[in-house]
Amino acid sequence: MKVILEQDVPRLGKKGEVVNVNDGYARNYLLPRKLARVATASSLKEVENRRRREAEKEARAAQEAKELAQRLAGRTVTIAARAGEGGRLFGSITNQDVATAVEKELGLTVDKRRVEMKEPLKALGSYTVTLRLYTEVTADITVNVVGA
Repeated sequence: MKVILEQDVPRLGKKGEVVNVNDGYARNYLLPRKLARVATASSLKEVENRRRREAEKEARAAQEAKELAQRLAGRTVTIAARAGEGGRLFGSITNQDVATAVEKELGLTVDKRRVEMKEPLKALGSYTVTLRLYTEVTADITVNVVGA
């Protein structure tokens, strides 16, 4: 019997997948617990339409990320921080600081988890920071850390 999973079921599949199971398993376990519903022609079309909409949404998000990457590529952000002798900062510049500076100076909202730095910036100077905008879309920006 073909069923459409309403929830993730271990060792069977994820929500929205169409799977083939034994009739008894469907009737006695999956259907009463509302883990699945019977796959009729109309429900299969509905699942296919949902998948198509999700794929279109995914493609739109990827395209928007690519456009944002093009706008960000090569841009420079300046962050002022207190520094001691030899250009060492009191504290450090974290990914949160970079995300805030990008939003303030460039007007683009970037989540701090999308800012990739090997380690926090601890000295004055110019650094290249990668922004991961989507799964395979990145943009490199320059962060200038200047004394305050």
